[in-house]
Amino acid sequence: MSDPLTERGFGIYLHWPFCASLCPYCDFNSYVAKTVDYARWEQAIKAELKRHHAETRGRSLDSIFFGGGTPSLMPPSLVNGILGCIDDLWGISPDTEVTLEANPGSVDADNFAGFRSAGVGRISMGVQALNDPDLAKLGRLHSTSEALAALDIATATFDRVSIDLIYARQDQSLADWEAELRSALGYGLRHLSLYQLTIEPGTAFGDRFARGSLTGLPSEDTAADMFLLTQALCEEAGLPAYEVSNHAESGQESRHNLIYWKQGDWLGIGPGAHGRLTLDGRRYATDTHRAPGAWLKAAEDGSGEKERHEIDTGDRADEALIMGLRTRDGLDLAMMETLGWFPPNDVVADLCDLGMIEASNSRLRVTKSGRAVLNPIIAKLAGA
Repeated sequence: MSDPLTERGFGIYLHWPFCASLCPYCDFNSYVAKTVDYARWEQAIKAELKRHHAETRGRSLDSIFFGGGTPSLMPPSLVNGILGCIDDLWGISPDTEVTLEANPGSVDADNFAGFRSAGVGRISMGVQALNDPDLAKLGRLHSTSEALAALDIATATFDRVSIDLIYARQDQSLADWEAELRSALGYGLRHLSLYQLTIEPGTAFGDRFARGSLTGLPSEDTAADMFLLTQALCEEAGLPAYEVSNHAESGQESRHNLIYWKQGDWLGIGPGAHGRLTLDGRRYATDTHRAPGAWLKAAEDGSGEKERHEIDTGDRADEALIMGLRTRDGLDLAMMETLGWFPPNDVVADLCDLGMIEASNSRLRVTKSGRAVLNPIIAKLAGA
């Protein structure tokens, strides 16, 4: 009999919190620092890896993800040291996906070559826009030409490269986005992450929006049209959506992100990193100290983990519902039943009649039409 825990996957997320500057739309746990004691950080991260290994001995490692912040600001020697420690503890196989997020303004050929030598096999690059005026509005430090030059270096160095783009930006029309997306698809990448701009509280954009000074945002109808156009053009180019905002050729999906969406386990290491861990049949959520200095000291003192709590079956079902319906594969109903959640037949029937979802004995999926109104669908199914 197969092991459901193994099938859902096991990964490590390493959060590097430092950036060259803070983008006005970003609500990630990021900081600007004049200096960083890399040796001290390396030792603290290794200590956390060893602490976690003591309770996950024997697990097969599917993925490692360096996120941030801007991990491409890390010296390759630091990445090499961390990956060497992980290899010693769990083992890194040829099938283990190792991803590092990069910004075009913080990388060069020497760094990419160093990351590749250290064991990184996949780069996720935050391009965000393909014209200079919009890059400036987004607070990005790089230019379009710098982004394309970095992309050339990345594709020459790594077998797997993805870029992020943001749409529904200020003063962006549907025609603007179509031209930009067609251009991005022309680079022959096998994975794209395409996100609609969301205005998050606590960000510079959030403050401007609250004051009424964030002008030129597309209407909800235009943003919805951009989403539908994104799905159609990517599918036409052979990169269908395997998750609402992520598009890939078959076999090029982010294995690390699939762990999140399939309710697998991952260790969250670094300031503000979250994790999920199943031990003796119980599932736990872990949180770490957000402030870099606080996390660093706590890790040196024995644990960077701030909190760990068991997730009850009701919350596990809600989490699985929210994450699973974002994916092309949808919900595994057998797994949902083990969590005490059963499809509400009347709601399912109504949504099927509307063409929003499709249901079988084993799975429940949101249709292409339903993806544009995903949040209301999730709310109906969760609240039934």
